[in-house]
Amino acid sequence: MTNSPYTLIHEDKATAARVGKLHTAHGVVNTPIFMPVGTRGTVKACTPQMLSDQIRAEIILANTYHLYLRPGHEIVQEAGGLHAFMGWQHPILTDSGGFQVFSLGPLRTITEEGVAFRSTIDGTEHFISPERSIEIQNTLGADIIMAFDECPALPNDYAYLKDSMEMTLRWAARSKKAHQNPNQLLFGIVQGGMERDLRRASVDGTVSIGFPGYAIGGLSVGEEKELMYEVLAYTAPLLPDEKPRYLMGVGTPEDLVYGVRCGIDMFDCVMPTRNARNGSLFTTDGIIRIRNSKYRRDFSPLDPECTCYTCQNFTRTYLRHLHIENEILGSQLHTLHNLHFYVSLMRGIRCAIRNGSFAKLADEPDINALVKLGQSKGLTADR
Repeated sequence: MTNSPYTLIHEDKATAARVGKLHTAHGVVNTPIFMPVGTRGTVKACTPQMLSDQIRAEIILANTYHLYLRPGHEIVQEAGGLHAFMGWQHPILTDSGGFQVFSLGPLRTITEEGVAFRSTIDGTEHFISPERSIEIQNTLGADIIMAFDECPALPNDYAYLKDSMEMTLRWAARSKKAHQNPNQLLFGIVQGGMERDLRRASVDGTVSIGFPGYAIGGLSVGEEKELMYEVLAYTAPLLPDEKPRYLMGVGTPEDLVYGVRCGIDMFDCVMPTRNARNGSLFTTDGIIRIRNSKYRRDFSPLDPECTCYTCQNFTRTYLRHLHIENEILGSQLHTLHNLHFYVSLMRGIRCAIRNGSFAKLADEPDINALVKLGQSKGLTADR
């Protein structure tokens, strides 16, 4: 791959929103984009065919830490790489494992060399350094891989955040040096907590190392949403215009609209799939909690405005029945709908940026109008 995988197509005149194309070894991704999360090599309750043909996902995310622990990256390599292993022939991004290590708390020890930790599966001891993380990701074979970083817990004192950010920069340089697969795009990650000067220093340092794309990490880790938005609005414009910008682990539909407004191109979050399994469903009438007894005799579609397979074929009554009975089909239908909602939202955002209506729709934000726009445009949206 070249060092400039991103092509800018259109910029919004009233905001920092933009439409582009991200070129990878397994195809071109239209941005802004939402990436369904397939942590352990599968998007829960979805077949690859559902993701491709019904949801029309363009790129999905898998996780280095979990695939390293089980089944092991060597086994994935023996299977022909992550694409063959999963049966998914479109682009894949793998996280470095930094956030998962952060979430282990007392089970891990961080040093300059890397992170020692105990497996949450069987308690065995492991060590991941920047070099090891890149080696694992090179072996897995995803199209986009991430530099190894530390995601510091919040709140935290300034001195720790500064030391952590500076170590993440050193780890980024080591990650780049260790990277051996030219067909994979290695993205750097910006850290720095909620401190503006640290965020700027992190951007400057990461950009000076040089990567084909940049991610903003360390947000949506417990801080107030207003503060998250402030830090995002400050940090995103500091990143290079000619490179893709990825906001990690965020978030709600409103978060995605705000992120796009700030100039973000890529998003991932477990929210649509996790909420689906819990029976919390995104619709143009707001969130529906399908377990509610008022849906027991509601024979209308989940969302009359939605064009997904679930809404075109099943009633709220039936979906509630599946959820109450803990049927696998319920999780499948709910997940299909929620991901369709998110993908439609992003398609609608791209359409709105192109036709000049995004700023107006983002002000409210009018999620319903954006979703409907994405559904109505269908296959013609990105032409």
